[in-house]
Amino acid sequence: MNRRRQLLALGAVGLAAGAAGLGWQLARQRRAAEQEALDAAALAESGGLWGLSFTRPEGGELAMAGLRGRPLVLNFWATWCPPCVREMPELDRFQTAFAPQGWQVVGLAVDSPTPVRQFLQRVPVSFAIGMAGLEGTDLSRRLGNERGALPFTVVFDAGGRIVQRKLGETSFDELAAWARVR
Repeated sequence: MNRRRQLLALGAVGLAAGAAGLGWQLARQRRAAEQEALDAAALAESGGLWGLSFTRPEGGELAMAGLRGRPLVLNFWATWCPPCVREMPELDRFQTAFAPQGWQVVGLAVDSPTPVRQFLQRVPVSFAIGMAGLEGTDLSRRLGNERGALPFTVVFDAGGRIVQRKLGETSFDELAAWARVR
């Protein structure tokens, strides 16, 4: 009987230690996620994002500073990403429908210039495209894209604050719903 109590006591101690470890890990992950959100907001609100500029596929520069003061849909995409390719017409439709209300769409291509130019010849869009290259993945991470995957969309209000993020393909209806809430 004494042996049984010892085993039960050992089991209880092990269970308590496991629960404490799990609790510590969950708290650590929550703090990391909160810090990432703060970092993304700080990047957007500090002017870090708005100080950047990107080469346009057709030539010239896309200065983020010129986009400040109006609501913005910022989409990270690539020509080799099937969901990115599928959502391009949806983003273009949103740009056309919501531009009169002040909305703007910008696509940052995490790609090289030649495939982007070839893609845009086949699928022209009315919104601005910038060449972010591989650095675009780092920028998307700093804006809250934990996985660094594509497509990734960030919505900013007119004050430059992040109001929505989405990893994965978006649609006109989803974008329109986000815009109507603002």
